[in-house]
Amino acid sequence: MQIIADNLQITNPRIQTAVERNDPEPIQQIVQACITAGAQAIDINSGPLNKNGPEKMEFLVETVQAVTSLPLLLDTVNPQALEAGLRVSHNPAVINGFSLEPAKLKSILPLAVKYDVDIVGYLLYENGLVPADEAERFNLAIELFTQAHLAGLAPERLIIDPIVAPLIWENGLEQNRAMLNIIRNLPDLLDFPVRTIAGLSNLATGRGDRYKKRLLESAFLPMLAASGLSMALLNILHSRPVQIAQACHLLNHSTVFAYDELAEFKQ
Repeated sequence: MQIIADNLQITNPRIQTAVERNDPEPIQQIVQACITAGAQAIDINSGPLNKNGPEKMEFLVETVQAVTSLPLLLDTVNPQALEAGLRVSHNPAVINGFSLEPAKLKSILPLAVKYDVDIVGYLLYENGLVPADEAERFNLAIELFTQAHLAGLAPERLIIDPIVAPLIWENGLEQNRAMLNIIRNLPDLLDFPVRTIAGLSNLATGRGDRYKKRLLESAFLPMLAASGLSMALLNILHSRPVQIAQACHLLNHSTVFAYDELAEFKQ
C-alpha cells in the first residue's frame, strides 16, 4: 500500500500565501517534512485555480520537483492548469482525477491519454454525488472503466477511488463497509488487477476529538489494506496511521519478516 501525502493543500494559508508570492521555500519545507515522515508520493491539491491557474500549477510542480523525485498527484478541476502541470512535470505524474461528470470526461480524461499518465477515477454519479449503495458503486465502476477505454486509456493507467464516506454522514458506516467490498472485488469485476486509492482524511471529516479521529483512521487503515487497497492518501504528519500503513505493507508484501524494516514507533 503506497502512502501518499495530502499535506500540500491550497486551503492551508501558508501554502496559499506562498503561491500568491511565488515563494517556493514554505512549500519545499512542507514537502521535505513529508518525505522525512515516509511519503512515497505527493498530492498537489491546488484547488480550482480560477485565476492564473496554469502559471500557479507550473510554479507548484516545479517547486515540488526541485526537492524530490517522488511521483506527483496533480489535484485540480481546472483542465488548463492540469495540463500546464503535466507539461512541466519531470517526475512521474498522476491526474487526480475524473468522474462521470460530462465536463471531466471531456476535458480531464483525455489528458491522461495525451500525456500517457495514470489517472484516478472517482465512483461518483454524473452530478458529483456519492452512490447510495454497493451495487450502484459497482455499476459506476463498470461505466468509468468503459469511458476510460473509449477514450483510449490503457486499463493499467486507471486507479479507482471508491470514495471514503465521512462517519458523520447518516449512512457513513454502511458506506465504508460497502467500500471494502468494492476494493476487494473490483479486480474480478473488471477482469484486470485494478489499482485503488482512498482518501483516509475523509473518514473523520468535521468536528471531533483529535485523538478519536486518529484512532478511527488507524483502525480503518488495516481494513483497507486487508481488502487490497493500493494507495492511501493521508496526512503524512500524523505518525500513528503512517506507521500502521507501513506495518500493513510489510505484513502483506514482505517475504521474510524483519523488525528493522519498520520505522521507529513513537508512543
